[in-house]
Amino acid sequence: MRAAIRRASAHLVPPPDMLPSAWAEANVRIPVGNKIPGPINFDNAPYQRGMIDVIKEPGIRRVSYRMAAQTGKTTVQQCITGYFIDHEPRSQIFVQPTQGDIQTFLETKLRPMLEANPAVSSKMAKQRGREGVNNSRIISFIGGWLMFSWAGSPKTLRGRSAPVVQADEIDGFDATPEGDPGELLAQRAATYGDEALRTESSTPTIKGHSRIDTGFEEGDQRRFYVPCPDCGTAQYLKWSNVLWTGRQSTDIADADKDVGADHQPHTAMYACEVCGALWDDGRRIAAIRVAEREGHGWKAAKPFKGHASFTGPEMLSTLRRLRDIVQSYLDKLALGDLQSFVNVSLGESFEERGERADPDSLMQRREVYAAPVPMGAVWLGAGIDAQHDRLEVQIIGFGVGEESWRIDYRVLWGDPLAPDVWLDLEEVLDEEFEHESGVMLRIGGACLDTGGTNSYTQTAYDWLRGKTGRRIFGVKGMSGWERPIVEKPLRKQSGKNARKVDLFLVGVDGAKKIVMRRLNAVAPGPGYCHFSEDADAEYFQQLTSEKLVTRYVKGFPRLEWTKPDKARNEALDTFVYAFAALKIMQPNLKRLTERLSAIQLPANRAQVARKTRDTQKIPPNTREPAKNPQEEPPAAPPDNGRIVRSRRALNARRGRGTWATKW
Repeated sequence: MRAAIRRASAHLVPPPDMLPSAWAEANVRIPVGNKIPGPINFDNAPYQRGMIDVIKEPGIRRVSYRMAAQTGKTTVQQCITGYFIDHEPRSQIFVQPTQGDIQTFLETKLRPMLEANPAVSSKMAKQRGREGVNNSRIISFIGGWLMFSWAGSPKTLRGRSAPVVQADEIDGFDATPEGDPGELLAQRAATYGDEALRTESSTPTIKGHSRIDTGFEEGDQRRFYVPCPDCGTAQYLKWSNVLWTGRQSTDIADADKDVGADHQPHTAMYACEVCGALWDDGRRIAAIRVAEREGHGWKAAKPFKGHASFTGPEMLSTLRRLRDIVQSYLDKLALGDLQSFVNVSLGESFEERGERADPDSLMQRREVYAAPVPMGAVWLGAGIDAQHDRLEVQIIGFGVGEESWRIDYRVLWGDPLAPDVWLDLEEVLDEEFEHESGVMLRIGGACLDTGGTNSYTQTAYDWLRGKTGRRIFGVKGMSGWERPIVEKPLRKQSGKNARKVDLFLVGVDGAKKIVMRRLNAVAPGPGYCHFSEDADAEYFQQLTSEKLVTRYVKGFPRLEWTKPDKARNEALDTFVYAFAALKIMQPNLKRLTERLSAIQLPANRAQVARKTRDTQKIPPNTREPAKNPQEEPPAAPPDNGRIVRSRRALNARRGRGTWATKW
């Protein structure tokens, strides 16, 4: 009886105060099959101590490991898992990108490590045992459970909550219908308040699209500082300081200089950034091992606010030689796959040098127009984009050679599922804009995006019904470099027995490339883009938010337009749709220019009636039709089976004349 009481009482005694790294060195054994099996020894990777001990820092809530390969980030997370099974039992969730990833991780890494450590395995339920659960989905242990999940399954992510949530290779997570997996994981631990802990690790990917890169930037940004063996200056290891015979580049940015050079990787050394002393592998590894003893090691660049973040390159690993890292760099450079080296060996996100315009340069080009519509702009196109709480409309003027002028940009606030915001859109599209010649120009064509993921497609179809004759078209952006800017329209039924809607498919890849190249034009003329003085910085950020980059899919290069997470691109989209309207209508820009250029400017411009965004709009049904129009309407879209009304019928229906009035 006394023995039973002693055994039961042993579970009531609080565990000794022990740092996670000390617990790991006392209890964790790396299973056979790894490079260095046996008891874990952080002298082989001194920087890992700080990476694991951070979970005991006061106020810690989140840890982000943006680390290169061969630096043991997954080993650190495995040690944390064991610590919260044996020493400080807490329920946990461990997440990998896919179901296959979590099964492979469990069977080849985590389960062998847990079962190789008696202190941990003795607390776990036995496989196929009668007490507890131990399978591929969940392992129960004394004081909690460990559940395995994958990012592509919202059901498994929301199934349970736990105070400890760990995610590995988060840059491989795909968004789910229920939102970003990272945010879903945060919610799983949020109910535990100050006891919640979330860790995430990954090698990074593309800059602006890397979850772990974002996590590192949001944290306190810790880097491992090592002392120079000669001058003692503490510094973190940088690729720019790795030198070898034949190197021509100074960093990744000018890596092209190394192509074709005579390289000797075996001569690789590390140069102190202060005194220039060269370290061979022995001196580099010695500096890493003494860093913490000499008061260096992990140092944060930002104040700690509950979120610690770590980053480090392969040069931190005592198991890697500089010559091998340099050879990897040269191999990737020869294959044109520099991204792999930057991501995997340096632990940094890769910034594509893709096709993109510079927002600051464009903002410096803003102009003061002599009139709402300058002389060179002779035809107006509108692009419309629907968001969940607004419509955005951009009006672009086009001239000879498709030179363009930003005329106006409107944000119409309102729920697109309600009619009011669509009535506002009707008013905008019915407006007239004063041309520098004194003539009033109407919008000659408008394109509304009906696609996207905002669930307003049917609402857009309903509004578009019957508007083709008014030169208002539904469009849907389609990827693919083989597509023309505008394809032959499809017929979409809007409501039972209702009139069909013409839907034009827009080849957005090609259209965006044309727009981006025109934004980069430096001199007025064909294709050049002009901007009015009221365009703000946000507009130019949106206009240039996307960049053309090369992605490798199953080993084959593919050009894609990408933008940073959460970046807005409505200005670019609406510009493209206005351009699509031009391509649909195909007005004779040269002829329109000749007509408007022949008009003499009014003696007193103040007497010209202005109908711009700052004046009160005249209701559409009170406008007088133009008298003696001198120009036929721009050519209608090619007859593809659509209903095309006669000019007389359109004028009678809308009470309006041609594309210009008040000659």
